[in-house]
Amino acid sequence: MSSRINRTLVVTGLYFYDNDVVRIAREIKPSERGELEISTVNQRYLDAGKLNVVRMGRGFAWLDTGTFDSLLAAGEFVATLERRQCLKVACPEEVAMRMGYTTLAEMEPWLARLGKSEYATYVRRHGVRGPT
Repeated sequence: MSSRINRTLVVTGLYFYDNDVVRIAREIKPSERGELEISTVNQRYLDAGKLNVVRMGRGFAWLDTGTFDSLLAAGEFVATLERRQCLKVACPEEVAMRMGYTTLAEMEPWLARLGKSEYATYVRRHGVRGPT
């Protein structure tokens, strides 16, 4: 494997594997860090033609949070976006309501437990629009 990193592609998100993943994990050797790397598992699936890849276009950002400095930078990035757009970067409740999976009325018992928090206020304000 090349020591040169391809900075144009990253693998993010959730991974779902079939039962072959157990065999693959047993076959791979630990990296220089002494760890089994998920990228090695994914490469095996890619080589076997069993990996589904979706390229993300504009509007998506991958933020490395593997160090204290990069975690801070990611937090600052998200905070800046939220301040400038007056929208949350990730609010599952808002998404669920916009997609029509739930309603504000159905969310209200849960929101009541959050009291008058900034987050609950945000969900109430932005969740009433319904599917978009």
